[in-house]
Amino acid sequence: MKQTLLNNFLRYVKIDTMSNEDTNQTPSTQKQFNLAKVLVEELKELGLKDIHLSDNCFVYATLPSNIKGNRESIGFIAHMDTIPGFSGTDVKPNVIENYNGKTIPLKGIELNPKQFPFLKNLKGKTLITTDGTTVLGADDKAGIAIIMTMLSHYVKTNEPHIEIHVAFTPDEEIGSGIEHFDLTKFPCSYAYTIDGGEYNMINYENFNAASATIQIQGLDIHPGSAKNQMKNASEIAMEFHQMLPKEQKPECTDHYEGFIHLTHMEGIVGEAKLSYIIRDHDKGLLEKKKCILKEAASYINKKYGKDTASLTIKDSYFNMAEIIKQNPECLDRAKQAIESLGIVPTASPIRGGTDGARLTFMGLPTPNLGTGGYNCHGPYEFACLEEMEIVTNIIIEISKTK
Repeated sequence: MKQTLLNNFLRYVKIDTMSNEDTNQTPSTQKQFNLAKVLVEELKELGLKDIHLSDNCFVYATLPSNIKGNRESIGFIAHMDTIPGFSGTDVKPNVIENYNGKTIPLKGIELNPKQFPFLKNLKGKTLITTDGTTVLGADDKAGIAIIMTMLSHYVKTNEPHIEIHVAFTPDEEIGSGIEHFDLTKFPCSYAYTIDGGEYNMINYENFNAASATIQIQGLDIHPGSAKNQMKNASEIAMEFHQMLPKEQKPECTDHYEGFIHLTHMEGIVGEAKLSYIIRDHDKGLLEKKKCILKEAASYINKKYGKDTASLTIKDSYFNMAEIIKQNPECLDRAKQAIESLGIVPTASPIRGGTDGARLTFMGLPTPNLGTGGYNCHGPYEFACLEEMEIVTNIIIEISKTK
């Protein structure tokens, strides 16, 4: 199994699947189909049923139960795209067997145990790193490799299992793909995303999320005759930002603490624009953060004139915990599977969102399981093969009849 898992992973990460947040289509990049088509062919070789590749680049397939009379079904999901913010092109994975616990030199950077203390716990393991110039793509091709290896295990061993549905999705990294997910092709009571985090982790709490855009309308007057006339939109935008609570920046928060995060700014004298994301696990606290932005915009308009500041706030996704807690079977099943392997399961809030959160509110409870991937979204990303193997065994256990 271990070698199959490694081979799968190395094959997938070499396929460029970067998404693009500046398009209004799904998939946001046609190259995501390159991996989708590979997966379709591999699913056919394994003999799965109801294999379908949609026009929006969703791959669906079913491994029917081999237990007579059993009607249970379960689902597993992983996303194919990598982040648009750092290159996923020409990935050169570096396999390090029996890691010695010391600094790993890469091109221009290094994985140093002083900077990343958890490396010391991985001594003796097999690590897969980048070459230092790209992301690795463990987020979430580790999840894809784990699911495909689980399917291969059941096909080769014919070990008893319930009906298993799998789906591989586009554009998770830009939060826009999952709205095209076809639940009619995924008929199960609940599912799991296999998408990052520690190998023994179960995530079922995520942020409530919103985005905010503040447009500042200035008045551009020649600076030689600007006294009492000019309204410098860029300076007003900076003033607006300074009104926000500094303790609610992402770099000042952790665990269940939410934040208001400036993600983009642009401006000239005549106009300026600030873009924010707003996050909190508590929906009431999210609303308070929205009020902070509204009050700041109101102050700007009182000081500089009506319609100087125009604020737009849009909800993005919600905390799936409120629904998952009403459907605890999916959590109980995962906990039992982890414990059956002699591992202590843990849970922590996701400081972000997942496709699973959207699916949960679409009627399919979908908590998240880990992958054994580390340092996602940058050149320091790496994966631990042994931990990926453990997750593979966890979802094998999940798929057994109870």
